[in-house]
Amino acid sequence: MSDLLTLNAGGREPLQASFSDARNPIGLDGLEFIEYVTSKPQALGQVLEMMGFRPIARHRSREVLLYRQGALNVVVNAHPGDAQAAGHAGEAPVISAMALRVRDAQAAYRYVLERGAWEVPTHADVMELNIPAIHGAGGSRIHFVDRYQNFSIYDVDFVPIPTVDQHPPATAGIHFFGVVQYIGPERSHDWIEFYGELFGTQLIPDDQRFGIMPKGRLLRTPALNASQRFMLQLIEPEPNVLDAGERLQRIGLGVPDVMAAVQALRARGVEFVETDAVHTERRGAITKTYLGSVVFELVHSEPAQE
Repeated sequence: MSDLLTLNAGGREPLQASFSDARNPIGLDGLEFIEYVTSKPQALGQVLEMMGFRPIARHRSREVLLYRQGALNVVVNAHPGDAQAAGHAGEAPVISAMALRVRDAQAAYRYVLERGAWEVPTHADVMELNIPAIHGAGGSRIHFVDRYQNFSIYDVDFVPIPTVDQHPPATAGIHFFGVVQYIGPERSHDWIEFYGELFGTQLIPDDQRFGIMPKGRLLRTPALNASQRFMLQLIEPEPNVLDAGERLQRIGLGVPDVMAAVQALRARGVEFVETDAVHTERRGAITKTYLGSVVFELVHSEPAQE
């Protein structure tokens, strides 16, 4: 949290009794944004716009764009050097970070560091927020954000694009469902313990599955509001697979009606995988891979009520 904001107590989220609850040790309240790093921001922007996102704001001092639809925020970072700093030197876009909404960012940050998380040194320029972060899968980062309602991080770091609706509606009821993370061989236990110890995630029984890509282990996050819970899916590589690197691989999007969402997105130009093994059905659908790495999974999901 920036020192610029410490004097404005009204900007912080209201105190919640569950902040110290062992089931939600950091006061987690959902996901604030997903960040991609890319050397081709226009190409990635075209993919996001096909998916219903709209560019709504530019960073004040960096080559970064904010895309939004409904309650979903996606940051496209093309700032020189950021991809290399995050350990990504290829041309394909990668998910470089996710930001968690928490009751108190500094308290959450201290909590996870005390339990073994690795801090990411950050340096904020003048009039920029210093958002604390720890290392995640591969070269990714996990940020902690405590300004996300009336006064958000975007009010400080971004400038709205003129004449653009700052709150574009979600296409076909799209909402955030979860993140799929590829992990190394026999690393499921390590990551289940990592997320459980730091964030209070709960392992979902194997007989409870979602969507059409049921591999791996599923974790559900706690949240101060039930509507902000999301999933983490951990997938180990198949035997004899050469690419066993760990990374945040794709975003899961919940929709109340998969078939209607697929129809709406196809009308926008989105193509979906249709094979004997993987195809669109009422439980879910998965897009083709764009730009060598960008893929979205649709999952049947009614938005939870608070």
